[in-house]
Amino acid sequence: QVQLVESGGALVQPGGSLRLSCANSEITFSLYDMGWYRQAPGKQRELVALITKDMNTNYADAVKGRFTISRDNAKNTVYLQMDSLKFEDTAVYFCYARFNTVLAYWGQGTQVTVSS
Repeated sequence: QVQLVESGGALVQPGGSLRLSCANSEITFSLYDMGWYRQAPGKQRELVALITKDMNTNYADAVKGRFTISRDNAKNTVYLQMDSLKFEDTAVYFCYARFNTVLAYWGQGTQVTVSS
């Protein structure tokens, strides 16, 4: 019933940048660990980046050094800054909010396409 709302997905050329945003008015993000997942055609959904409510971050090896996850709790928003984009980054990106192991929410996904 609670669905996070992502925005910022687009068609971008290799080497370009995008910033994805995730927001929701029904839950208080400061109480949640937040993350970004992605799913490419024919592949499993994979974790891209996490940022905990304590501001610790974790990144998938494939995006480390290129992507940055951040949060603005005052705006109830989480971001994924994506730089030096590659063809392999093409996927639907999903926002994720986790209160605990049994309570979590997802967004609908936003399409990121990296193509020349």
